Formats: sequence, structure tokens, C-alpha cells
Amino acid sequence: MRIAVTGSTGLIGTALCRSLRADGHDIVRLRRRSSQEARRYETAGRAPAAGGPPPSEVMWDPKGHWVEPGGTSGTQGPGGGLAGCDAVVHLAGAGVGDRRWTPAYKKEIRDSRVLGTATIADAIASLDDPPRTLIVGTAIGYYGDTGDRAVDENAPHGDDFLANLCVEWEEAAAAAQEAGIRTVFARTGLVVAREGGAWGPLFRLFKAGVGGRMGSGRQYWSHIALHDHIAALRHLLERDDLSGPFNLTSPEPVTNREATAAMGRVLHRPTLLAVPAPVLRAALGEFSKDVLGSQRVLPKRLLDSGFDFAFPAIEDAVRAAMR
Repeated sequence: MRIAVTGSTGLIGTALCRSLRADGHDIVRLRRRSSQEARRYETAGRAPAAGGPPPSEVMWDPKGHWVEPGGTSGTQGPGGGLAGCDAVVHLAGAGVGDRRWTPAYKKEIRDSRVLGTATIADAIASLDDPPRTLIVGTAIGYYGDTGDRAVDENAPHGDDFLANLCVEWEEAAAAAQEAGIRTVFARTGLVVAREGGAWGPLFRLFKAGVGGRMGSGRQYWSHIALHDHIAALRHLLERDDLSGPFNLTSPEPVTNREATAAMGRVLHRPTLLAVPAPVLRAALGEFSKDVLGSQRVLPKRLLDSGFDFAFPAIEDAVRAAMR
């Protein structure tokens, strides 16, 4: 298949592209350009000059609602640079935990996801022969704080910043759905990986011997091994009968205290230290609600579709990340 990927340089995008290329699939990477560059390119009405992106890359401007036109004069119209793709996997978005949630950064988080998704959906919907599949990587933040209550894809959305963002995020793909493109929402949990994502900093803390539970430690963390996440995306890409929301989380969610204990056992480090909730609130601001909040999310639809997890247990997921 020919598969376009946004966010291809991130943790998940890098692993997904590597996996797909290993099996012989053709990857088209969407690379961001500024609105000014996009306007210059569009006005020129020609392909990039020498030194521009190679044929396997397509320029786009998520906030400017622009995707590189196809052909040498844009004759394929908006989104034409994605012509010939069988599927698009949309993973791009500003990091939720990268910075303190100031009003300006909350707008950046929102715009990067909602406007970016609308740009991709509108672009592929405009094509005469659009991709068959669009996978949008969203988040289990959709459900808000669920406490000890286990939820699956049938649960209603929450009512905090991330929950409302996720609703807007998924609604932004409406153009693709209305065009008859199979649209999947991959609601991702905490990806257990050593080099990046939400779990990456935990590995560094624990290896330094200063890891420990956060707050009470009783809050549920719905995790997924990076290996299983990539396998699940591949599963959703290949199954033409699957659409709508899918929780990409382990079927065995654990508490923060249990995750802490597993990290200590695998890394052979003490876990006696704890970060009190007030300290987290002072350090992280509003984002601390996400760290201290509890989300017990189950991948019901993924399991019902026949997907098998290789590393469902938290200790196995941590060991897999260390390989």
C-alpha cells in the first residue's frame, strides 16, 4: 500500500513508518511548512525547485488549511499531493506534556489537532479518487477522569479540557466521513517506550534512582506497549471492515502504584520516593490533573475485532521497551 503519515518523526510515527517500510509499503511523509512558504509555493504553481522535498514527501500547512497540490501546476486541486495514496495515518499534534498549559499553549494544542485534522480530511475528501482509509490518532483523554470505573468505546466523553478537545478533534474529520472514506479514531493511552512519549521521562527518573509513585498512586494509568500500539495501527489499516473509535490501551490497566513497582523491578531501582500531589500541581499547573487523574480504559472493540496483545501486562511492556 501507499500510506501517507503525518507526525512521521514522532515516537509513534517513526516506529510505524519503520514497520511499514520493512514490509515493503510505500510511505509518503507529510512535512510541515509555514503559511508563508505554502502561499509562495501555491502562487508559483509549480513543483519545488531543486533541493526541495523528494517525491516521497508532501508539504502541508496544518493551520493554514493547505496541502501541496498534485501535478506540476496544481491541476489535481487541493490535496492533490496525496493522490494515489491508499490510506492516511494522521498522528501530528503539539505535545500535551511538553510545556506548561498557559492559555497560549492550550490554544496551540487545540489548533494543532483540530485544524490539522480538518486540513487532512478536507484535502482527501476533495480528491476524485481518495484514499480508502483515514486513521486519526486521538487520545483516551476523550473519557475524562473515570476514577475506578472501567470504560470502553461506548462510554460518553468527559467535560475537561482534554475531553472537549478530543470531541472537537474527532469531529474535525467529518469531511472524510461524509466522502465515504473509512475513518478510524485511534484513542491512544500512555505508550510505554524508553525514548519518548509520556513514558520516556519516567525511564530516566527511575534509572537515576529517583522514581516513585505520583500523588496517591491509586489513579489508573491505561498503558500500551509501543510494539502493541504499532501492531494495532497495522491491524486497523488492514481491516477494511473496522471504523469509528478504538481504544489503543492494554486490556490490563494498572494503577500508578503498580506501574511504579513494575518499573522498579525491571530496572532494579528503589521506588521509595513519591511526588506529593501539591508538588505536581505547582510544577505542572493544569496538566497535573491529567497526571493525577484516573483513566481505566479498556480496548473492547480492538479485542472484539480479534487483535492479540503481545505485552498486555505492565511489567512485560516495560521489559519490551528496554530491548
